[in-house]
Amino acid sequence: GFKLNSMNLRDGESGKILWQNDEDLSTPDAVHDARVPKQILKCKSVSREINFSSQEEMQGFRLQQRVLFKGNLLEEWHFDFGFVMPGSTNTWQSVIDAAPESQMMSAKALTGNVIIETLFYDGELLISTSRVCVHYV
Repeated sequence: GFKLNSMNLRDGESGKILWQNDEDLSTPDAVHDARVPKQILKCKSVSREINFSSQEEMQGFRLQQRVLFKGNLLEEWHFDFGFVMPGSTNTWQSVIDAAPESQMMSAKALTGNVIIETLFYDGELLISTSRVCVHYV
């Protein structure tokens, strides 16, 4: 067992929490809805913090995050965490730099059309997938 306990998104500069969720977003075959303040699109960087638990030891925990707009890949990032102790709960914070403002789409165009797909791996083994549909409010 792998469980995503919580996730939050912060303004990367101020550290202010803009969105947080305490439900397990790693439920397979489900698309979760997230209501995120549209001001997040104005941030120069966004800090994502996830809290997760693992019953098993993992040698190479990592994730791949894909941003899909109407099913088409817009952006993709890769993050490496490394070793995870068995029976542990961990917090992992990563900073994502925003695209230049000239390349940003409006909240109106994006809302309900963006799925953030996060694939969790131990090395090459896919252990969980999270899909979140973003609604900017």
